[in-house]
Order: sequence, then structure tokens, then C-alpha cells
Amino acid sequence: AAGRHQMSFVTTGAILGGNVRVGLEDSLYIGKGEMAKSNRDQVAKIRRIVEDLSLEVATPSEARERLALKGGDQVAF
Repeated sequence: AAGRHQMSFVTTGAILGGNVRVGLEDSLYIGKGEMAKSNRDQVAKIRRIVEDLSLEVATPSEARERLALKGGDQVAF
């Protein structure tokens, strides 16, 4: 788990061309001393960072394809 360094680590990963993910399971914080309210907050922040760096964010369909995941319409939950 990245802990308080999560955003720095994933930003570096994105700059180096990697795929990134964030979540409360890795860190409860969204910034220095600021607790994230949800995974959504963390995803929105890293998306802003990635887009500000002029990097491309995959669509949900692209991410599912890259990770060989089924779409929601193909599972029986």
C-alpha cells in the first residue's frame, strides 16, 4: 500500500507510461492531512492530475478491454 504517498506514486507511474489506480484500500488520504471522503474523490483527483499532464485517461470500456474484464451486462450479479 502506498499510504500517504499514493498520489505521488501513481502520478509518477502515469508519467512513466504505466496504468494507475487509486483507492481507499491503499490510502485514506487525498492530500496532505486531508481525508478522502470516498474512492470517487481519489479517482477524480488523479484524473485531474493525469489530464493536467496531457496524458490520456482510458474510458471504462478501454480499461475493461485492457484488463480482459467482462462488462456489467455479461455478469450475473
